[in-house]
Amino acid sequence: MKIGILALQGDVVEHVRAFEALGESVVQVRSVPDLAGLDALVLPGGESTTISVLLDSSGLFHAISGLLADGLPAFGTCAGMILLSRATIGGRADQRCLGAIDIVVRRNAFGRQVESFERDLRIEGMSPDWFRGVFIRAPVVEDVGDGVVVLAEVEMPLARGRGERTGAVGSGGVIDRQACKPVLCRQGSVMAAAFHPELAGDLRLHEMFLSVVSQPQPPTASNSPCSSGISRGSNVSRQRDRQDLPSSGASAPGLSGFPEARYSERQG
Repeated sequence: MKIGILALQGDVVEHVRAFEALGESVVQVRSVPDLAGLDALVLPGGESTTISVLLDSSGLFHAISGLLADGLPAFGTCAGMILLSRATIGGRADQRCLGAIDIVVRRNAFGRQVESFERDLRIEGMSPDWFRGVFIRAPVVEDVGDGVVVLAEVEMPLARGRGERTGAVGSGGVIDRQACKPVLCRQGSVMAAAFHPELAGDLRLHEMFLSVVSQPQPPTASNSPCSSGISRGSNVSRQRDRQDLPSSGASAPGLSGFPEARYSERQG
């Protein structure tokens, strides 16, 4: 398959390494012609407002909106989740969303950069089902529409005795086991994660997305009226021969150079 990685800003190289380790062809998308023939598109973590501005100035916003409306599979991580969402809480007034998945996302839901954290997540459909989530100024999902499947949640920390959200998990707040928020969702062929799987050194979530891409899906209910006019890849519906892929949870070739999460440098 031919996987496009939006390469305007953010964790581009880490996603490239992950998909190349799984044997896929990867294209870094910086202009509209780079979208031709893609089987899927990945929107990486980074700074969502910056990426949004660059999408507009490059002409990619309209082109990507059209492809998503036509059913192009997509995977957004952290900032990518914000961009794929229906609406955003806490963003700039001029920040636009692609509307590819029917969720409302709150930016910087856990606090400041220094309150970034890691947490083991239980992910539906993944075996073994624990996955290390790296949360860096991460968003959370505040509203989920019909047809959206929640694949993972995280407990939100509450201020002691006041019932207010504060800080990050493990930063001194009291974790209320009832106050869980979605951090991994899927609707049709679109997946969105509030965390950074590209920094975990674990390929299983990228594998999960590739299995979604290989399954024929109807177009998602997009809020965009656009139609792209850009040619799609020819391999979307073919079944993948997965015998040459690393087994679930195994260390994959090419991942030994993955950087540790640099909380001071990355933003959701």
